[in-house]
Amino acid sequence: MSEQAHVAAGGVGTAEPAGAVDPKELRSVMGRFATGVVVVTTGGEHVHGMTANAFGSVSLDPPLVHVCVARSAVMHRALTSTGRFGVSVAAADQEPAVRHFADRERVLGAAQFDVVDWAPGPLTGAPLLTGALAWLECEVVTAHPAGDHTLFLGRVLGCGSGAEQGALVFHQGRFQRVG
Repeated sequence: MSEQAHVAAGGVGTAEPAGAVDPKELRSVMGRFATGVVVVTTGGEHVHGMTANAFGSVSLDPPLVHVCVARSAVMHRALTSTGRFGVSVAAADQEPAVRHFADRERVLGAAQFDVVDWAPGPLTGAPLLTGALAWLECEVVTAHPAGDHTLFLGRVLGCGSGAEQGALVFHQGRFQRVG
């Protein structure tokens, strides 16, 4: 952003030259943007779960969503291998499950699902969390390298809604309940 654009947008101080963005500052700035929280899962031989907030709708026709995954993550290998995934949109009372799937020290493989209630997705077999606000089952249609992450674009094969209740969001480094 040019200095003029920065000031016009209500910025304070001086704009950094391109490429000089401090990663800690960027994390702090992006933390001010509240996001929904999902648990992305894969089934079958590469069963795995991961908490994510870099997820969203891309298109209704055709039905597409995206999820961004660090290239170093176990989920990256799982998505690349299986080509299919499930998404559970976290309800306000699912913070323990969300924290579980964000814990890099948890047990991996099928055993990581022993501490949560779930059911296999009818279309992909990916675990879907019981009690989630909504769920989707998707097939990877393309993957785009994006810095230290990959942006996976998924075609929605099926979706549904759970009970009306509050949502879990992530804002300024904390989970918060809304609704």
